[in-house]
Amino acid sequence: MSEAIRLEGVRKSFGRLEVLRDITLTIAEHEVVCLIGASGSGKSTLLRCINLLEPIDAGRIVIHGVEVTGRGVDVDVVRRRVGIVFQSFNLFPHMRVLDNLTLGPRKALGVPRERAEEEARALLERFGLADKVEEYPDRLSGGQQQRVAITRALAMNPDVLLLDEITSALDPELIAEVLDVIRELAAGGMTMLIATHEMGFARDVAHRVCFLDEGRILEQGPPGRIFTEPREERTRRFLDRIIAAGRM
Repeated sequence: MSEAIRLEGVRKSFGRLEVLRDITLTIAEHEVVCLIGASGSGKSTLLRCINLLEPIDAGRIVIHGVEVTGRGVDVDVVRRRVGIVFQSFNLFPHMRVLDNLTLGPRKALGVPRERAEEEARALLERFGLADKVEEYPDRLSGGQQQRVAITRALAMNPDVLLLDEITSALDPELIAEVLDVIRELAAGGMTMLIATHEMGFARDVAHRVCFLDEGRILEQGPPGRIFTEPREERTRRFLDRIIAAGRM
């Protein structure tokens, strides 16, 4: 299986606070990797660095053989290949759902309006949103808005999808409908790196789980091992708290 993403010795600080400390990680094409860990462990910053929303201080990030942190890299080209979805939906409130999905392909990829709309409608149909094409975001539930945000990222035909705590802003009853979308994408072979607090979901969907602690990948492995036989004491303590809180 070929390599989709490679991180080598990635470091990132905000002032004196070192948020990422020597992160080295390789993700294969079609692999789903879940990042777990306490808030502030560096999960979201890592995703933002891969998408070049944050510059790194040291190390290298390579996507499909191209070092995207090298000199002269076109940031916009990288972002077309690497989609990212945040916990805050970031939809354009003044645009219909259809327009939210077609703006990127039309403006960034030069896709004709008719084709962009046809592809957008197909995506919305696929994820149970066909009847929301003409709606504005504030007319949708949180779960529906998040599904629209995911389909908007997919409308750019990315090679890799980064998902940053996409269920954190949702009521519990809306989480399942969003996770179902991610399960379908995983089954279809989409390469994904997912920061999540949903341990049951990570156990079900991930090929590999990485536990981050204070900016380092402290432990990684198949979810079956990480969640039942963690090797690091810090990982065990984290999972014990999750279990005690009834979130696993």
